[in-house]
Amino acid sequence: MLLVSLSLRAQVIDEVIWVVGDEAILRSEVEEERLRAQYEGQTIHGDPYCIIPEQIAIQKLFLHQAILDSVEANESSVSHQVDMRLNYYINQIGSKEKMEEYFRKTSSEIREEMMTSVRNQMIIQQMQSKLTADIKPTPAEIRRYYNSLPADSIPMMPAQVEVQIISFEPPVPIEEIERVKQRLREFTERVQSGSADFSMLARLYSEDTESAKRGGELGFVGRGQLVTEFADVAFNMNDPKRVSRIVQTEYGYHIIQLIEKKGERINCRHILLRPRISADDKVRAIERLDSIRHQIQVDSMQFEQAVIQYSQDKNTVMNAGLMINPNTGSSRFEYQDLAPEIAKQIYNLQEGEISQPFVMMDQQKNREVCAIVKVKKKTDVHRANLTDDFQAIKSMLETKLSEEFIHNWIIQKQKTTYVQIDPEWQGCDFEYPNWIH
Repeated sequence: MLLVSLSLRAQVIDEVIWVVGDEAILRSEVEEERLRAQYEGQTIHGDPYCIIPEQIAIQKLFLHQAILDSVEANESSVSHQVDMRLNYYINQIGSKEKMEEYFRKTSSEIREEMMTSVRNQMIIQQMQSKLTADIKPTPAEIRRYYNSLPADSIPMMPAQVEVQIISFEPPVPIEEIERVKQRLREFTERVQSGSADFSMLARLYSEDTESAKRGGELGFVGRGQLVTEFADVAFNMNDPKRVSRIVQTEYGYHIIQLIEKKGERINCRHILLRPRISADDKVRAIERLDSIRHQIQVDSMQFEQAVIQYSQDKNTVMNAGLMINPNTGSSRFEYQDLAPEIAKQIYNLQEGEISQPFVMMDQQKNREVCAIVKVKKKTDVHRANLTDDFQAIKSMLETKLSEEFIHNWIIQKQKTTYVQIDPEWQGCDFEYPNWIH
């Protein structure tokens, strides 16, 4: 089936290559997916003109089932993901204009296509989660699965460590804070007098390095994606020609310029400056931590008590200082998942030992803090076992059972779904061979 121009009927402008149920798959869809994968560095193992159409067909099976089951995506989450992707592309390619040139589309067209793609991805993920929600192996099934594994198939578990931390920021002198504020006042005066452009100043001086590359622009975000102090000011702005008052957050001091509002989302620019901590301030903080460490070691104070009394790390202070791995949600870290400064400190420590005080970079706030850390538990490299790695083995079994269920579900859906493939696109070694009845 061909789609042809009315003025040049002989000229093919696109082609329907598959039909799945009531949905067509176009050649252009395959080309776009191939270019996107190429740009994002994804490897396609095999012929992309066989693999990609089949992947799209499988997606359409899930999307059709999602309609039947009333599964929908959260539009706020969709918009957030699209904004992040667009900002990433602009940052990597260099500018919005270069992005449009690369994809040969306007930014609004790119955004609309991304909205559809991200929305579908979220719906498919939710649909798969719904289909496999009842897969919950019992402890007995987990043990049987583990015992059925050949010895050489039992995975090696990496060395892991659990860490408690006490950290705080050295106090910043009032003079340094006033210096930063005065610098921001000067920027404001230059912008509002017309002698300088806000985005140019952001590129030159903002210490939020990622947004500085885009002239301080954050992209469209919801209130919940911003720290409270910043959001309260930004969402109350209405005049794009004005610059906000100086805003203090945990990241430093900001001035903000509104770009555009869309319902519950806002796009704005900002300039961030951080007060500098002097070498003397760091020395005093290290000495204070050394004193705390000594109190713990002579048993006049427990580490957990010191956390509550002294630590300024809001992510761990209510958890006895125990750090949580953001990638897994557990308290176990592989060494490469820790901040380099922490990994270096604990590598040669034994369980229960406390590090010397050290200075590290708080990656979230992008500024220096002083800290001591305690090794709560260490686990060496070993083959997975039911005692130490029960949750990991459970996850392995859940993944295996879910993959098997989804595989069988697709095979059953093939039997009840109308599928037509253009003869020129049939000569493939498909993962699921029953597309052609």
